[in-house]
Amino acid sequence: MATPTSEVDTSHRGRFGRLPEIAGAGFLPLGLIARLPLAMLTVGALTLVTAGTDSYAFGGFAAGAVGIGSALGAPVLGFLADRYGQRPVLLLSAALNTLAIVCLIIVSGVSGIETGLLPTLIAAFLVGATCPQIGPLARVRWMALTQDKRPTDLDTALSYESTADELTFVLGPALVGLLASLIAPWLPLALAAALTLAFVSAFAVHPTERAVIPLRRRPRTRSSEVKTQRRAHTGFLVALPVLGMVMMGTFFGSTQTALIAFAGGFGAETAAGLLYAVMGVSSALTALSVAYWPQRFRHPLRWVASAAMMSAAAFLPLLALDIPFMLAALLILGIPVGPTMVTIFSVGSLVAPKHLVGTVMTLLASGIVAGTALGASIAGALAEASVREAFAVPMAAAVVLLLLGVVSTVVLPSRTDAAEVS
Repeated sequence: MATPTSEVDTSHRGRFGRLPEIAGAGFLPLGLIARLPLAMLTVGALTLVTAGTDSYAFGGFAAGAVGIGSALGAPVLGFLADRYGQRPVLLLSAALNTLAIVCLIIVSGVSGIETGLLPTLIAAFLVGATCPQIGPLARVRWMALTQDKRPTDLDTALSYESTADELTFVLGPALVGLLASLIAPWLPLALAAALTLAFVSAFAVHPTERAVIPLRRRPRTRSSEVKTQRRAHTGFLVALPVLGMVMMGTFFGSTQTALIAFAGGFGAETAAGLLYAVMGVSSALTALSVAYWPQRFRHPLRWVASAAMMSAAAFLPLLALDIPFMLAALLILGIPVGPTMVTIFSVGSLVAPKHLVGTVMTLLASGIVAGTALGASIAGALAEASVREAFAVPMAAAVVLLLLGVVSTVVLPSRTDAAEVS
């Protein structure tokens, strides 16, 4: 009789109410705060170096160095976490990242246009390369924690994680702007270092870490010959969601850049971040809704449906002639964005080899970073000629996402088939 009573109690709490039961009440807020520094580093480096050199170009180079470092370093950290465990890798990463941030603050005050920017760029690159990958590794923990639970629990956890990502990437830049303008340009990065040292370390030693068994402690269950035969097929399946995340990043980066150009036409370039935040709000809310989607609505079909909505909604900003219309367009555009991200992360979790889950999750995160830089550069070049041309880039990215979703319906017909390939 105990089991039915437990089920009834759980149902009253709702699907998201199960997450604290599975991981512990403190895991959710801890993971939320621990990932905040990542959202502060790029904008923080941009603000700090721009203030120190009076050059937007140099500030942009520093921000780009952080992004490149993160895109390259994240999969390395993910692979090390898969092999040696999350705890030692996160503790080492937190310490190195704190040192790198302190170095960036110091050298940015010493080097400038006259002395050269190389030391600052090296420090900025190291800041990105050593940044702890809390979001991807939290997803790895959820995958392990929900392995023997209800099928809906993983979707619920991934929905929450995408919403947490959205919230931090809205709050992070806003916090940087507030602290830098009111107190000092170096303070946001100093705060990021303090948060990394305290909360990433706490995340590293949280009991949920024990649910993920590192590769070096796993028994060998498959011969090298079988692994070799399946490697190419698995690699293709992994590349599919990674490319999807590159397109998501392209969508984000080009939208941000196009909005700066759009707001500039009204003399309000600084309001572009607020406009973008509107899309982030609707995206975060709809990401939560994925937890309630029926299991028979399979992930490939979800990918196609949400990407099709993105492709259609991405046309709306092209029609905007004023800020109120743009606000409405962005609010609508954000609706399919959250579910698309959740779905691609879910597909990545299904096709990832069991011994490389952390590597795949961090590759997905790196895809977003790389795509953001790609989208920003393409849209920036097109914005010189026309704002409408810049807004065509996120629409093209959404269409490519739709095509990748169609491919997923062919190569990934069901959850069971996906799981078998790993």
